[in-house]
Amino acid sequence: MTDRWVLRGAKLTDGRAVDIAIEDGVIRAVTAVGCTADGQTMDCTGWYVSSGWIDLHVHAFPAFHPYGDEIDEIGVKQGVAVIVDAGSCGADRIGDLAASREKAMTTVFALLNVSKIGLQRIDELSDLAWLDRELALHTVHAYSDFIVGWKARMSGSVVRNNGIQPLLIARELAEASGLPLMVHIGSAPPRIEDILPLLEKEDVVTHYLNGKSNNLFDGNGRPLQELTEAVARGVRLDVGHGTASFSFRTAEAALQSGIGFDTISSDIYRGNRQNGPVYSLAHVMSKFLCLGYPLEEVVDAVTVRAAAWLRKPELGRIQAGDHANLTLFAIEEEPVVFVDSEGGTRRGDHQIKPKGVFANGRFSAC
Repeated sequence: MTDRWVLRGAKLTDGRAVDIAIEDGVIRAVTAVGCTADGQTMDCTGWYVSSGWIDLHVHAFPAFHPYGDEIDEIGVKQGVAVIVDAGSCGADRIGDLAASREKAMTTVFALLNVSKIGLQRIDELSDLAWLDRELALHTVHAYSDFIVGWKARMSGSVVRNNGIQPLLIARELAEASGLPLMVHIGSAPPRIEDILPLLEKEDVVTHYLNGKSNNLFDGNGRPLQELTEAVARGVRLDVGHGTASFSFRTAEAALQSGIGFDTISSDIYRGNRQNGPVYSLAHVMSKFLCLGYPLEEVVDAVTVRAAAWLRKPELGRIQAGDHANLTLFAIEEEPVVFVDSEGGTRRGDHQIKPKGVFANGRFSAC
C-alpha cells in the first residue's frame, strides 16, 4: 500500500510557505501552498521546515558510560535526522556501534577515534601503543560506508605526556585515508598555537567557543593569528557545546571579531541531555538566536553546511526525487535563561522547538 503525506503550509527559512508531497518515503513535489496531490495531510501552518538536522558531534555508544546515549534519544526524538558519533569508538569497538544502527530510525555516521580503545578510557591518547596505524586504516576501509573522518582529542588530560605526537599520527592517518580530521581542543598542553598549524582544509576544530585559557582568542577577545590563518586555509569551526566547552563570553568575542561557525553541534550524551547545559541540539541552536545570529544562518549550520562537510549534499536540501529527510520546527516565544558551560547566563525570548522529523522516509513526532 502506498504511503502518502502532504505537509501543508510549512515555511522555509527564507519565509516562503510550501507544500511538500511525500510518497513511500520519497519527496514527490515541493510546491506553492495548495498545489499538491492528496494524501495524509499534516497542517504545518506556523511551523518551519528544513532538511533534516545534522548533529555533527554526539556520543551515541551507551556502553561507554558516562559519555554515551541511545541513538534515537539524541536523534529523531529531538528532531535530528542524522547524527555523527564523534570518536566514541576506535577500531576495537566501531563494529558494535555500526551494528547498533540497525535498531535506530536516526541515520548514523561516525568519526573513528585515532586511539583503538576510543572512550573506553578518557586518556585514550596517553599510550602511543593504542594508536595502531595499520589497524586504523584497515578499519576505515572496512566501514567506508559508515566512517566519515577521524577524531583526536588534544587535551592535556587525554594525551598526558605525549604532547603533540598523537596529532602528528592523526595527520598521517587523515592524509593516508583521504578523510578529514576533527580535533577537540581543551586544556594545554599541547597549546593551541601548536595544534592549529597542523590542520588542513576540511579539517574541523570542535569546541571552538570554549572558555578555557587555552582557547582561540587572546585576552582582549581578538582571534589568534594561528586561527585566522587556519580559517583562511579552509579549516572548519564547529561549536561542539558539550558539558565544558561553550562560553557566552567567547562566543560574543567571536561574533564581534567576525569569526563565525561553520557548523553547530551539541556534543550531547545522556548526562548533559538530562541535566544540561546542552539538553538538545535545538536548545544549543536557540542560544545562537539569543546571541543575534539570524535563523537562516543557524539552520544552515545544521543542514547545508554539515551535509557539505559530510560530502553528502543530498542531506542538506529539499528536492523532489530525494528521500524524505526533513525537520519540522517552530520558533516559540517564551522567556528563557540560557546557561553556558561555565555557569554564565543570557536571557532570551525565543526557543527553537522541533515538532517532527522524517528520517529514512519515516515520520516521528517530537
